[in-house]
Amino acid sequence: MEAFQNDLARFEKLNAQVLGVSPDSVATHVEFAKKYKLKFPLLADEQGHIQKQYAPGRVTFIIDRNGVVRFVQQGVPKNKDLLKELAKL
Repeated sequence: MEAFQNDLARFEKLNAQVLGVSPDSVATHVEFAKKYKLKFPLLADEQGHIQKQYAPGRVTFIIDRNGVVRFVQQGVPKNKDLLKELAKL
C-alpha cells in the first residue's frame, strides 16, 4: 500500500484510480490509512461481495472505465509493471 501511495501521482497522471479492497472493517481501514498516510480510498468488503465477483486473496486488477478487466495478476506486482499496463490502455 505504501508503494501505491508513493506512486499515486504517477497513477493519477494516467487517469487511474487506486483502490484498496479487503474484508476488514471500515474502522480498521481508517486506522490503517491513518498509520500509512494513504490518500486513496480503502473499501471494506466485509461481506465478501467484491471478492466473489473478482477473486479471493491478494489479486491486482486494472479495470477500464467501462468495467472491463484489462489486467489481472495474483499478488501485488511492481508499480512500474502496472504503470506500463496502464499506458497501453
